[in-house]
Amino acid sequence: MKKASKIEWTDCTWNFLLGCEKVSPGCAGCYACKDVIRMAGNPNEKVAAANRRLAYRQDNGILNWTGTVRMLPERLARPFDWTEPRRVFVNSLSDFFHKDVPLAFIRRAFAVMRATPWHTYQVLTKRAERLEELSPELEWPKNVWMGVSVESQPYAYRVDHLRRTGARVKFLSVEPLLGPVELDLTNIDWVITGGESGPRARPFDPAWALAVRDQCRAAGAMFFHKQNGGRNKKAAGRLLDGRKYDEMPEAAAVPVPPARERRAPSNDLVPEASRIALNTVPS
Repeated sequence: MKKASKIEWTDCTWNFLLGCEKVSPGCAGCYACKDVIRMAGNPNEKVAAANRRLAYRQDNGILNWTGTVRMLPERLARPFDWTEPRRVFVNSLSDFFHKDVPLAFIRRAFAVMRATPWHTYQVLTKRAERLEELSPELEWPKNVWMGVSVESQPYAYRVDHLRRTGARVKFLSVEPLLGPVELDLTNIDWVITGGESGPRARPFDPAWALAVRDQCRAAGAMFFHKQNGGRNKKAAGRLLDGRKYDEMPEAAAVPVPPARERRAPSNDLVPEASRIALNTVPS
């Protein structure tokens, strides 16, 4: 399948939530703000309307969120349309466990993920406390990989919250890596590292990522180095100690059913999408 995402560790994104709030230093240069502002000017009015009033440029030039989180339930149906198995980054432009996302909506998304076991869903949050709080209220499918972000040592506590959830596969995004970190990787399956990129990228020392790699080796966790970052991400590349690290858990091999078999659960779980489709058919 042709990758639809430039993110090295996933195949595509699935954004049925848009908008967020910055909660820790790792959010300072959030790429999602830029993406949402860009899409608010999209010539497709439907796309533009979905992204308006979610992010803005401050007087100092730094991009920030307005704090609004927008739910787009009709987009929950999209995985039923994909004809090949995908690794799917869930809500790359928001945070699934933001306080303004109702438990009922989270459960609906989990039901879709459970109904499409041929895809592998990668969920990432900085709201680790709410993740743990809601975990007993969720039925965790095998094809949902749950992760938390840990950009520096003061936020390593998020790993403890993740560890206490019911997710079958647990991972860490240690990106942007802002300093050396010591991690307890007990029951953690996968770790991603990366330096910050963009015009205001903060310094990255490859030694910090190499130290995480060594911690993964000691704990039996898989290690993936996404990027070295910097103002020119492409020029900095992905090599760490002279090589690429692309390890990740193996996705389950589940065949994709024919379209007719996929359509029935889609209609039941996401009736909004069915109504939109009917309303766009010419009379």
